[in-house]
Amino acid sequence: MKEYGDKIPADKKGAIETGVAKLKEAHKSQDIPTIDTAMAELNAAWTAASQDIYNAQGGAQPDGQPGADSNGGGQQNAGAKEDNVTDVPYEEVK
Repeated sequence: MKEYGDKIPADKKGAIETGVAKLKEAHKSQDIPTIDTAMAELNAAWTAASQDIYNAQGGAQPDGQPGADSNGGGQQNAGAKEDNVTDVPYEEVK
């Protein structure tokens, strides 16, 4: 939050702060199921906020598709896994 607080929209920032507060309370009571629930809520809030941060940094192209990464490969589909395999010379040492 210290590093990205100014880049997170207020509604998402509030959700993260609420999640942190719930997690602290659950930790104080040492209630494992409540801790797990609070962690899941906090992770969901952070994931939503991090997507906004990514988009704000130019991660999305105008057509809504994710941008290319630094090595030139991009994602075709968010759910599809792309293998980036590069052949390189090597020397076998015995």
